[in-house]
Amino acid sequence: MKHLSFLLLLSLFAFLGHDTSAQESNVLDGVYVKEHTPNRRVVPYPHLREGDVMWMKRIWREVDLKQKVNHPFYYPLEPAQGKKSLFDVIKDAITKENTLSAYYTGDLGDDDMFTRELTLPEVMGLLADTITQYAEDPDTGEMIETQTVDEVKSEKITRYEIKEDWFFDNQRSVMDVRIIGICPKVAEYNEFGEFKGYKKLFWIYFPEARFVFKQTDVHNRFNDAERRTYEDIFWKRQFGSYIVKETNVYDRRISEYKVGLDALIEAEEIKNDIFIVEHDLWHF
Repeated sequence: MKHLSFLLLLSLFAFLGHDTSAQESNVLDGVYVKEHTPNRRVVPYPHLREGDVMWMKRIWREVDLKQKVNHPFYYPLEPAQGKKSLFDVIKDAITKENTLSAYYTGDLGDDDMFTRELTLPEVMGLLADTITQYAEDPDTGEMIETQTVDEVKSEKITRYEIKEDWFFDNQRSVMDVRIIGICPKVAEYNEFGEFKGYKKLFWIYFPEARFVFKQTDVHNRFNDAERRTYEDIFWKRQFGSYIVKETNVYDRRISEYKVGLDALIEAEEIKNDIFIVEHDLWHF
């Protein structure tokens, strides 16, 4: 009887072990093991002294993910095949991996100086918005207020704001640019479903985010073998954007004194001014 019980117990362990191993697949989805991206290093910035900076201009840009060139930031909407949207990368690094910090945008959304780091509960509160809606009571005919929790998902992040510094390095004799911060923006709607504008969620410090961005592959529509990451896209500036603000004595955005087509023309003039500065520095 003891021998029979031992055989039954041994068979049960063998069955459970076989079932566990059956759930784990060793099939390689591809023709080679991808080792390049996980082992990559961040390219260090060249050393910069204050005395070597002959000229500098701070610029704020808007990145619209509806533009085709910016689709690698937006897709995939759900993580798949080791790829994530830019917002999913940022969100997971802040809320799950604890490898990235989020900073407060201010009560009016005008604080972009990384003055206060947000706690995890504060970030989770920003990522779950409470929506107030009104529905008619079928019995009384009165409008009843209802509140639902709407999670901020990747598909709702359609714009980013970038803060960067353009400068001329006298030591290397080059016009260079370095991104300082990135801010995801989500569209806001009122209780009637009317568009109100874009709300800044939080700022992230880009030199810190580079170590996160280098770990995620981005789709390349021309060549799947080119292992491009978000760090590569920002480093090579393979994204489309337009200027929304430059440093000025009034500390105002272009939208505060220009509208419509005039605002776009003003943005192009600011970009052209940077080109002229570089051109004049090389003019003899």
